[in-house]
Amino acid sequence: MKRKILLPTDFSENSWNAIKYAIELFENETCDFYLLNVFSTIGFASDNIMVPEMGEIAFNSVKKNSEKGLDKFLYRISLRKDNPNHEFFTISMYDTLLYSIKEVVEKNTIDLIIMGTKGSSNVLTAFFGSNTVTVMEKVRNCPVIAIPEKTNFKTPYEIVFPTSLKTQYNSNELQQLVDIASLNNSTIRILHIQKENSLDEEQLNNKKILRDNFGPLEHSFHYIRDVDLYTSLYKFIEIMNTDMIVFINKEHSFFENIFSNPMVKELGYHSKIPVLTLHDFKK
Repeated sequence: MKRKILLPTDFSENSWNAIKYAIELFENETCDFYLLNVFSTIGFASDNIMVPEMGEIAFNSVKKNSEKGLDKFLYRISLRKDNPNHEFFTISMYDTLLYSIKEVVEKNTIDLIIMGTKGSSNVLTAFFGSNTVTVMEKVRNCPVIAIPEKTNFKTPYEIVFPTSLKTQYNSNELQQLVDIASLNNSTIRILHIQKENSLDEEQLNNKKILRDNFGPLEHSFHYIRDVDLYTSLYKFIEIMNTDMIVFINKEHSFFENIFSNPMVKELGYHSKIPVLTLHDFKK
């Protein structure tokens, strides 16, 4: 089955890096890649933007720059090894990034969004950049992979999936993780950082659900008894030589909670590990 993957780009090297990652991750798969650039006229001829003629000039100018940028990225892609399984399409849109992504996802039945990140001094956005955080939070019907800047592609053989085992997952939510693990012969490390002495009945049931969903995939459960969730998580990631981290966002303020710890700020500046965000969307 052909995959449809959205690649938002602002023509930065970070976004180019994410495009390369996507191409290599799905090298052996039949894919349609959609390169999306979102533009605006903010800051262009601002003194005269209310004059119709100037407004039209501004719009045409930034749209032309957007289309030229997309053409340049297509050319860069063409210089890579030809892959007959991959087809590329370009989309230039005048709107906000979030609205444009939502519209493209809906219109083209996108399966996955892969986008690069930018650094930031803000604790929450240090890891992903504000645009990426917004997309992961607000685009509820499509998984997102965030690629930290300067990340070189590495086959995701080791995938860490932190969970409280308090949440009941279903096959729709986990499908993209299952697909990526299947394609790359990955091992999924399900990590539960315990504060309790043992798992309760709900957690045991959810553990069985995960085991059933992952089926024949190589996977294992790991338990760490520690009061400091964040320190334990990042130590485990380092020890396992992790290639990808997976989170499932079931809460509106999920990333506000997860990325409010100083440990994340440190990780944000130094990590080169892609993060896959899944959602509790209903197909």
